[in-house]
Amino acid sequence: MQSATAILSGNLPAEPNSFIGRERDLAELARLLAEVRALTLSGPGGIGKTRLAVRLARDVITRDVITRDVITRDVIADDVIPGAGHSAAGNSGNGHSDARYSGSGPGDLDEAWLVELADWHGQTAQQVAATLGIREEQGVPLAQTLAEALRSRRMLLILDTCEHQVGECATLVQLLLARCPWLRIIATSREPLRVRGETVWRVPPLDLPPDGAAAAELARHEAVRLFAARAAGARPGFTLTKDNTASVARLCRTLDGIPLGIELSAARVRALSVEQIADRLRDRFQLLNSGDRTAPLRQQTLRATVDWSYELLDEAEQILLRRLATFSGWNLDMAEQVCSDEAIPADAVLGLLISLIDKSLVVLDGEAAGDARYRLLDTIKQYAAERLDAAGEKDALALRHRDCILALVEETAGAMFNRGEPPWPVRREVFRRGIAEYGNFRIALETSLAHGHADEGLRLCIGLRNMWLPHGDTREAATWLDRFLVLPASDVPAQVRGRALACRAEIAFDLQDYDTLLRCATESLELSRASGDDFPVPTALRVISQAAARAGRAGEAVAYIDEAVAAAEAAGNDWEAGLTQATRAAIAVRQGKLKAAQRAYEAALEVLSDNNRWGVAQVEYGLGTLARNRGDTEMAVRYYTDAMEIFREIDAWPEIARCQAGIGWIAVASGDYGLAAGSLAEALRLNQAGGQRLGIARGLEAFAALAAARQQPERGARLAGAACQLRESLGHGSGLGPRIEEVLDFARGRLGAAAAAALFAEGREMTAEDAVGYALGADEAAPGPAGAAEPAWTDPARLSAAAGPRQEGGAHRSPDPLTRREHEIALLIARGLSNREIADDLVISPATAARHVANILAKLGFTSRTQIASWATRHEPPA
Repeated sequence: MQSATAILSGNLPAEPNSFIGRERDLAELARLLAEVRALTLSGPGGIGKTRLAVRLARDVITRDVITRDVITRDVIADDVIPGAGHSAAGNSGNGHSDARYSGSGPGDLDEAWLVELADWHGQTAQQVAATLGIREEQGVPLAQTLAEALRSRRMLLILDTCEHQVGECATLVQLLLARCPWLRIIATSREPLRVRGETVWRVPPLDLPPDGAAAAELARHEAVRLFAARAAGARPGFTLTKDNTASVARLCRTLDGIPLGIELSAARVRALSVEQIADRLRDRFQLLNSGDRTAPLRQQTLRATVDWSYELLDEAEQILLRRLATFSGWNLDMAEQVCSDEAIPADAVLGLLISLIDKSLVVLDGEAAGDARYRLLDTIKQYAAERLDAAGEKDALALRHRDCILALVEETAGAMFNRGEPPWPVRREVFRRGIAEYGNFRIALETSLAHGHADEGLRLCIGLRNMWLPHGDTREAATWLDRFLVLPASDVPAQVRGRALACRAEIAFDLQDYDTLLRCATESLELSRASGDDFPVPTALRVISQAAARAGRAGEAVAYIDEAVAAAEAAGNDWEAGLTQATRAAIAVRQGKLKAAQRAYEAALEVLSDNNRWGVAQVEYGLGTLARNRGDTEMAVRYYTDAMEIFREIDAWPEIARCQAGIGWIAVASGDYGLAAGSLAEALRLNQAGGQRLGIARGLEAFAALAAARQQPERGARLAGAACQLRESLGHGSGLGPRIEEVLDFARGRLGAAAAAALFAEGREMTAEDAVGYALGADEAAPGPAGAAEPAWTDPARLSAAAGPRQEGGAHRSPDPLTRREHEIALLIARGLSNREIADDLVISPATAARHVANILAKLGFTSRTQIASWATRHEPPA
């Protein structure tokens, strides 16, 4: 039987230990969540808001998916059992009109995502988008892109720790609730968001036994159960007995039933008896009561508990705990570098860290690139930061943290983009390690900005360029670079500023900001040449060439790229040597010089083959486009497929979408409509999930062409109208374009001009969400033109990648719908792994795992992970 966690979609973290109590709270909250769309769990620190929100989301999503599976089975039974009737009341006769299909109540949520805001100091929308894998659109506010991307998703979104950004959170929540009818939001905050429709639920303490309760009753109460469970974890063999149960109950009452206080106290049973813990806490509370009483009682209680836990630490443990507040999260090496000195030797850090974990003050937080990760709970981190400030170490530790991150970034960048060692698997793991450090990158950038350290800030930006670009974080990159570039340049070496300006020019190309590109590239060239630093010169020349090519100035583009190729070779810049050759090839393709393009791509591939494979994937995509221009569909599909495999490894979903679209267009032209539908559908879903409306418009255009090829003029005309309307709304011209014109010519010929125009107008009235649903709802089995011959390029002998390998005896196996990576994930689903567990196993992000699962469901036409598991056990992965 499949575990409940295996059904989940999203990024909910695995629970670090057993969830104790709150059964009545969860039942009440689940009922509330079926009735309201914005639920705020409010209460003081340590009361358990985050843990409760995650458990609630897990329970609700599991229930809804199971409910939907049951409904699906019921509907199937209704359809196939003769005489199966329906309730007469309110039924239109199609069996789909009862409450099970409504947009509220059980059965309507597919995925749950946790967005952590505790360490985030930028725009709330940026963190939400980064967590969900949604990228900013050029010229569109990110919040609007988010709203469009989430409009059709049946999602439960948890915004955790909103109190320090309560205004921004409220504004975003109001927008998302208004624009996304299927979305529900749980916020955790020490204060309400105060948005329309919000229901505030104040999280109570754990259930406590009343004074005078019988001994037999004490162990049934939540607070006592939690203490017993955590104490047993700290000291195996600990159990509640007739001798200690009353003391445990008294201790829990002293702690007001606050979960964090109970857990901190329970961690001490390794060294103290329950009675000793209770006595020491009572002394601490008496001291508290003689001091400031202005804080709410439960906040006083928690503060006293954390104070007491801190004072029980030895001096070295206290020093390490407060210094760890500098991090967003860390591994052992980072803690040793930043926190060690004469007070704490580096070789003592591990032992101290283990001790803090044992005392429930530090949390083990999974792994990244083979290293264990650690973090502080929010309440402990705030307390430790106060202690760090009081010790006068805050600024010094911030700079040590910044220097540690700067060294990590520069070391990573230096090793990632050169020929030879390390091999690609190592580079890939380093890249993924960088994803785990995003919080620390931002802290280091903020530290540099706060101290006016333009040199270190620009060096961080230079090192992070190739972390930002593959993930599409170009707006954030531009923002940080601009902040440091406007600082006084007197303390910044010309070499650093020249390289930073070249980075800024490259980012401006991605943002289509050509004025900034030209200004920054020109200044970079001047500074770099004057300072004798040849390394950034090819980058600046390349982006000027790319901008000229995009503007249609072919002669200028060729002149600059020739100069860039020569500059890369002269500078020994291996990475740019490959990129400049690839750019030269792309320009040659635009000019129709296909042989020259082939030579340039081959040169690029030779240079990059033992370098970073992200570059190899870019070249393979270019070779696919070149092969498509030559009419070599077999090679085009092979190149696109090979490029996709690499792009999937680094979560570069926009590039995956481009490759799938390329395969889809080839399949449309060649008459393989099943392959076309599958490839175009994945491209469209990826663009929709990422909020990329221009990509959605291109996808609708492709589906319009597919409909025409399938002899479906009505569908084609409607989709053509939807594609045109979406393009125009984004400011991308008002003309039809040759592809749309071809679709409309076909529709006019089959239906008449008036009917085609009416259908085109219908399509223009569709929302983007409706148009995507309409496109993806196409009958993928629709026939092609009568008598059409099977296209030569699908011949198994010529295109094994598309048609699948031969079995023994020469029989040809039917095409496999899944890629190798998707097969791997299907097998992990069959083992009962959740998305987060799949992500950990394959060292990918939970968002990527979720997208893979969604693609598998779509390709196989399934509605549950149970179906995937069954399918995976009966199908071998592709060779």
